[in-house]
Amino acid sequence: MPRSYVFNHLHCVFSTKNRAQLIRDPRALWDYMRGIARNCGFSVLAIGGTENHVHVLLSVPAKLTLLEIMRDLKANSSRFMKERVAGFSWQDGYSALSVSPSQVGIVKRYIANQAEHHSRQPFDAKYLALLKKAGVTTDRDEALG
Repeated sequence: MPRSYVFNHLHCVFSTKNRAQLIRDPRALWDYMRGIARNCGFSVLAIGGTENHVHVLLSVPAKLTLLEIMRDLKANSSRFMKERVAGFSWQDGYSALSVSPSQVGIVKRYIANQAEHHSRQPFDAKYLALLKKAGVTTDRDEALG
């Protein structure tokens, strides 16, 4: 084969430290994170969340690793947020779940409806359910830090 073809989509989730309600202007943060992606060479297909966490659907190119992408996304957005909110910090770690091409639209809708999802269930419960549905086995304390 003379070329490589990569279709690698990941649904990533990460929260503020101790799930503090510090994301007060989510649109500005989402826009900034899209800019980080453009500058670093990966794509944000969908982004959303609430005051204490972010969901992002990424298209990951072959030339970048997930570790590089998450480092750049979290570090740069943390700097942006610290200029606006005293004491802002992301929780260590993240989840990154692979998304089949047939499920991209479903994941985009899920991300777009975060406020509605969390009006019924808090982040911790939804996050653990998401991990369980993906087949991730972990205990509550380990998953939530």
